[in-house]
Amino acid sequence: MTATVLDAALPNEPFRQAEDVVSAQTSSRAIPLIELQGVMRTFTTGGGVEVHALRGIDLKIYPGEFLAIVGQSGSGKSTLMNILGCLDRPTAGKYIFAGRDIESFDADGLAWLRREAFGFVFQSYNLLGTESALENVQVPAVYAGLNAHEREVRAESLLSALGLGDRMDHRPTQLSGGQQQRVSIARAMMNGGNIILADEPTGALDTQSGIEVMELLEDLAARGHTVILITHDQEVADHAERIIEFRDGEIVSDSGSKPENVDPKNNAKLRELFLSRKATSSLAGTGEAIRMALRSLKANIFRTMLTLLGIVIGVSSVVAMLAIGEGAQQDIIQIMNQLGTNVITVRPERLPGSFRSMPSTLTIEDAVALGSNVPNIVAAIPQMQSRNTSVRFGRNDTQTSVVATTGDMPEVESWPLAQGVFFTDADSENITSVAVLGSEARSDLFPDGQDPLGEYILIGNIPFQVIGILTSKGAQGFNNPDDTIYIPFRTGAVRVFGKNEADEIRVLVDDIEQIDQTQDNMLEYLTALHGTQDMRIDQNTSMLESASESQKTFTLLLGSVAAISLLVGGIGVMNIMLVSVTERTREIGVRMATGARQSDILSQFLAEAIVVSCFGGIIGVTLGVAVGLILESFDVSIYFSSTPMLLAFTCSVTTGLIFGFAPARKASQLDPVVALANE
Repeated sequence: MTATVLDAALPNEPFRQAEDVVSAQTSSRAIPLIELQGVMRTFTTGGGVEVHALRGIDLKIYPGEFLAIVGQSGSGKSTLMNILGCLDRPTAGKYIFAGRDIESFDADGLAWLRREAFGFVFQSYNLLGTESALENVQVPAVYAGLNAHEREVRAESLLSALGLGDRMDHRPTQLSGGQQQRVSIARAMMNGGNIILADEPTGALDTQSGIEVMELLEDLAARGHTVILITHDQEVADHAERIIEFRDGEIVSDSGSKPENVDPKNNAKLRELFLSRKATSSLAGTGEAIRMALRSLKANIFRTMLTLLGIVIGVSSVVAMLAIGEGAQQDIIQIMNQLGTNVITVRPERLPGSFRSMPSTLTIEDAVALGSNVPNIVAAIPQMQSRNTSVRFGRNDTQTSVVATTGDMPEVESWPLAQGVFFTDADSENITSVAVLGSEARSDLFPDGQDPLGEYILIGNIPFQVIGILTSKGAQGFNNPDDTIYIPFRTGAVRVFGKNEADEIRVLVDDIEQIDQTQDNMLEYLTALHGTQDMRIDQNTSMLESASESQKTFTLLLGSVAAISLLVGGIGVMNIMLVSVTERTREIGVRMATGARQSDILSQFLAEAIVVSCFGGIIGVTLGVAVGLILESFDVSIYFSSTPMLLAFTCSVTTGLIFGFAPARKASQLDPVVALANE
């Protein structure tokens, strides 16, 4: 391993400083694999009382030794094992591993050491309940960065060698105690198992299973592994070559080590341990984090569904409500477009202090003059209108609106014909009695589907020949343009209305960007033409802008309500994840004992939150679309666009990331020894 890779794996300065020392010592004499110098461990109880679990322990353990630490419960031997296995730190004293003081190791440095040097065999097995035997054995190699195929091959080989070749796909609850302990031993061996720490390995086993487990440990010791056995049973301790008796946190007897019997090859392993191992990247476990997240979520399906529910409700609310808001906005825009957003209307000025208009002075000549003399005008049409006019065809009578205008009306109003033709300005000048019907006026006068073209209708008592039918605008209610009959302006003035003044002039503007300037020019021109300002000018763009702004506010309100739902869902994710961390504290301890770094634990729990949010986002978007389609079937205006859907999904994933971070960080900051002690 190069110095750069070593620095990446072990960022602490003591690793680098001790490298030359180890190199020199391993070539000339045996050095202790583990050396404790005056190690003390003190705990403070909730009542503030100090408990001295270890009292100045001095101990040397050489490579390849098989030793037993024996003592009664409460003697401190388990505390000693936790410190030896780097699960806990001493309160005082030094812990030197392979010639290196590990005092300055950070959490990831200790995780590296546990992963590369130690294998743990626990009394209660500490297998992951949601994983099969094969998957449990592979856990240490996951954090070592071994690829899936290599992990599986090695795990199968270990389990087969331990007589569990036919139990690989069984979960811990499907295995006997002896079989579970063998799985635990195979897991300890997965990354090499240079040092096996066995804490009461036979304590939960029957006699025969206990004998088999001790034979396995003896075999490992015979093959050069350093085996440290923690037990209160003297018969179990007698299997070891070296016995250390522990009492009240102190070593009371030690049968002694024999460093002269240490195989020189084991000394060489010390150097290899630090110099030949490759550093692993946290990114190497991303795929594994997602896989483990999916497995964990599947194992706790009810809790997962509860977590999903909040996200699904939030996302579907965002999609459905924004679709409703967008649909309403599209309706408003469509209605305003029918009115003409690039059309300016000239009307008589209102009477002072009243909503009523003054008598009109607008004429057809004013319309012609505007079209000829004011820039940016495409066409200008005068109109006079009579509502609730009696119109008859045969025996069919109706009350409808009659509008007198000029031949440019279809262009100004963007209103094409469905049948026939529209009258011309020549028809107006010749006072021709022709008419064009709106779609609803046609239905009222010709309910049996008769073709109106060429037929004569009576407006008042004046006959008009129908020459055209307009397309439907789909509007309803008061002043419905479809319920209207159009006639030539001068014909209407002479034969229907009995006046020459127009009620209004409708002006089509060419460039809508210049509509305000055009309006000012029109007002200035007509004021000069009339000698006084006896008219007012209105435009629909301001109405459209106001309506659009109001609708945007409404949509924002709907979106805010939906966002609050998503926020509540995010809080639900955080609460469920916090519960998950609490329930799985022991699992976290097991993963840390097998070499998981803080970043690995963080990634795993964060992956669970993100995976839940992704599923919730997908289901929520689908549900939101379904709700929208259902509402659409009830004639609610719905408009779906990809942007709100993408936004809602992104927000759901972000919500999972944000609200899942605190529980994930809490999990990653757990102390391994405290986590393992959790029931």
